[in-house]
Amino acid sequence: MRIANRWRTHHCAQLRATDVGRKVRLCGWVDRRRDHGGLVFVDLRDREGVSQIVFHPEEYFEAAEIGKALHAEDLIQVEGLVARRPEGTENEGLATGEIEVVAQSVRLLNACLPLPFPLDAVVENEELRLAFRFLDLRRRRMLENLRLRHRITRAVRDYLDARGFLEVETPILSKSTPEGARDFLVPSRLAPGSFYALPQAPQQYKQLLMVSGIERYYQIARCFRDEDLRADRQPEFTQVDLEASFAEPEDIQSWVEGALEKVFREVVGTDLSLPFPRMSYREAMDRYGSDKPDLRFGIDLYDVGEIFRGSDLKVFRAVLDAGGVVKAVNGKGLARIGAAELAALEEIARGLGGKGLAYIRVESSGWKSPIGKFLTPGERDALALALGATEGDLLLFAADQWQLACEILGRIRLRLADLSGEPKEHSEWKFLWVTDFPLFAFDREEGRWESMHHPFTRPRSEDLPLLEEGRYGEVRALAYDIVLNGTELGGGSIRIHEAELQQKIFSILGIDSETQEQRFGHLLKAFRYGAPPHGGVALGLDRLAMLLAGAESIRDVIAFPKNRHGVDPLTGSPAEVDAKQLRELRIAISGRGNA
Repeated sequence: MRIANRWRTHHCAQLRATDVGRKVRLCGWVDRRRDHGGLVFVDLRDREGVSQIVFHPEEYFEAAEIGKALHAEDLIQVEGLVARRPEGTENEGLATGEIEVVAQSVRLLNACLPLPFPLDAVVENEELRLAFRFLDLRRRRMLENLRLRHRITRAVRDYLDARGFLEVETPILSKSTPEGARDFLVPSRLAPGSFYALPQAPQQYKQLLMVSGIERYYQIARCFRDEDLRADRQPEFTQVDLEASFAEPEDIQSWVEGALEKVFREVVGTDLSLPFPRMSYREAMDRYGSDKPDLRFGIDLYDVGEIFRGSDLKVFRAVLDAGGVVKAVNGKGLARIGAAELAALEEIARGLGGKGLAYIRVESSGWKSPIGKFLTPGERDALALALGATEGDLLLFAADQWQLACEILGRIRLRLADLSGEPKEHSEWKFLWVTDFPLFAFDREEGRWESMHHPFTRPRSEDLPLLEEGRYGEVRALAYDIVLNGTELGGGSIRIHEAELQQKIFSILGIDSETQEQRFGHLLKAFRYGAPPHGGVALGLDRLAMLLAGAESIRDVIAFPKNRHGVDPLTGSPAEVDAKQLRELRIAISGRGNA
């Protein structure tokens, strides 16, 4: 990139031994200053790296006087000569470690106040970091996170462009069509009482682009959801969004794999093995208790219901007789854990809605367990064989309806991996496609069916008769999620492109015809004008960057994120607006004067 102008001739990481004797001009921040009782050294830092500046008072007195007075993060311009460092003082860990710049003149461009936290140390106070995010982003780790994110998007764009995808922007001000999370609403001054909604995803627009004949679309899309926050969730986030006409699930999965292969090769220098493995939703839940299983360790769940079908253990028998399951997991070598940790595992089960967690400690003196006296020798032998139980193991059981029993032991499985020290290194990349999700899930509290993904997901063709028979819980979706190391990177599906089928799905979800027309009439209308079959996928860019950076939160790979409460401590948003703005929008806030 071109650097030379009146401000600087080089960036701070650019100089080498071949530049010795050259007069240069650098701009940057004072990373570190060292006074050696005459000679002053400054590590000057810009975005690209560091150069050492040395101040010689006997040769360049005025420059040296300024150098003595510099503080951390002062912004300066330095002119001087590139010199080779004295023998024995080279820094092999620095790209510019063979040279230094002898300062002939220095200009203080902008002084820095005392820092609220050191930029070269770990800062645990995230609120303080966010309040001074402009300083936090100067830190090398944060800068590299943003650089990594840039390289990810560049690789994705290059890959999709080479395969005929067009980057098309879709509206940010849209219509509220609630599909899951709450919408962020924006009042319209020109249409008082009416509101735009910020898009939860470009879902309907990208489907409309398929009807428009675009055929292959992608977008680095900003999305907004008003929901509770956590480490991998923000109210505004970014996804790599793509949609294609005349595509099968295998086509879309192949494009995603190819894009990720390019990203990993170019960004972290890792070659991925393609294709990624596939696993049905049912198998993922059965084996790992999760639809986004972490495959970096080999703890499996087992169905042991048949062992207890005729058992004297009434609590298990009652669940089985009611159509439930008994599932178990073996914590290898964990019979040693104490009562407090065991109680914590039980609390995980109860927190998910389970009635408890049965356990057996396999010890040299026998099986120690509150349920041990109910087990026959045959049942013990069968359990030992099914679970591979040996001395020192901890066997844990969940007896409940299939979904809940799987989820309980799925969460327990993750905790057992932590307790056993199973390796889960960031540098180990375990991808998985999870397929054949249920099309619907039943909300018992609301007493109605809801979409497992979203209402535009297409049912499998062979399951269409089940819709007519009202067997909604058995209908599978042409949907697929991509998982990396236990994190859902994204998901997609083949979409519905016929108005009649879409209306049928809406009806099952309890959306009456009037509401269908009000919320989705534009999409239903488009489907009646030669809509092609199509499908797509969306990848969470923030989550991908988080995993590649080895960060614990997506906040560390977003330039200006919100905190856990949805607040930006830097700007103070969200904030109140003045009464005049509210009057223009014809909005009155209850309990607040609006005069």
